[in-house]
Amino acid sequence: MFTLANKNKRRGAIGLALLSSISAIVLGGVVSNLAQAGDHSRCAVDDRNREVCLHFSARRIATLSPGATELTYAAGAGEQVVAVVSYSDYPPEAKDVASVGSHTRIDLEALVGLAPDLVIGWVTGNPAEQMETLEALGMPVFYIEPRTVDDVAHTIERLARLAGTEPAGQQVADGFRKGMADLEARYGDRDPVRTFYQVWDQPLMSVNDEHLIGQVVQLCSGENVFGDQPRLVPRLDDEAVLVANPEAIIAGGMGEENRHWLTHWEQYPHLSAVADDSLYFVPPSLIQRPTPRLLEGARLLCEKLEQTRQKRTAAQAMSRSS
Repeated sequence: MFTLANKNKRRGAIGLALLSSISAIVLGGVVSNLAQAGDHSRCAVDDRNREVCLHFSARRIATLSPGATELTYAAGAGEQVVAVVSYSDYPPEAKDVASVGSHTRIDLEALVGLAPDLVIGWVTGNPAEQMETLEALGMPVFYIEPRTVDDVAHTIERLARLAGTEPAGQQVADGFRKGMADLEARYGDRDPVRTFYQVWDQPLMSVNDEHLIGQVVQLCSGENVFGDQPRLVPRLDDEAVLVANPEAIIAGGMGEENRHWLTHWEQYPHLSAVADDSLYFVPPSLIQRPTPRLLEGARLLCEKLEQTRQKRTAAQAMSRSS
C-alpha cells in the first residue's frame, strides 16, 4: 500500500523547500481521499511487476504519456483524467485537460497541485528521477508499457480496475481482442510479403519481430525483412534496405498526412517495392501507439499487404500467359 512513511526514503533530487510545499498538498489529498475510502481495496500489477493498491477507485488520474492518456479513456475513465502531457491528442476531449509538461520532463509543481490520486507512468519513457519523487510523496504510480496485442487489452482491464470502470473497460478490451483475432484468422495463412516498416527517417529505423508493430506485420502475414535484428528498433541505412529488397514499404511519417518518407525510396526504381508501386502510408497514431486504435492500424496494414499480394498474383498470371 502506498503511504508517505514507506516512500520517503525514495525522494528524488528535488529541492527540500519544494518537497515540503508539495508534500502538504499531497498529504491533504491523501487524508481527504482516505476519509471516503471504506473497506474496499483495488489492486493491479503494473508492468514493472509491482502490485499497486488503492483504498478507493481513482477519481483524479494523471496520465504521463499520450498512449497512457488514450488507454485510460479507453478504459472508461476519461472523465477522471485531470492531467496529461503534450501530444495527448486522442480522444479529442483530452486536448482540454490540463497539461503538465512532456513525457520526458514533467512539471512536478503543476502535477502535484492537481492532486491526482493515481499517476499512470510509462516504464521507459518518463524520467526515473521525477517518478521516484512522485512515489516518495506517496502518490500511487502505475507503470504501463504494452508490448503485445494482448498487453494492450490487459492494460485497459487493469486501468479500469483501478478506476472502477470495469464494465466499460472490459467491453473495449474484448472488442479489441476479437478484432485482432478476426484479422489474424483472415490474413494469417496468406502468402508472406517481404515487408519493411519504417518507423523513423533520420536516422533510418525499423522494428524487429518482438516489437508490437513487428507482431502486427506477422499477423498480416508480412515477413519483416529486419525481424531478426537483435535491437527492438534497429538503426539502418539505405544500403541495408536495398539489400533486403522488400516487396512492400510501409511508413508512418511524422504526421497524419505526411507521406514524404515514402518519396525518398522512389530514387531506387529497381527496388521491388518501388517497381511494383507498393509504397504505403499508415497514420502513425494508428500503428505506433499501443492503444485500441492499433486495430484500425493493423486493418490498414493488412489491406496494404494484400494489395501487394494481388499485384504479385497478377504479374505471375501475366508472365504465364506471355
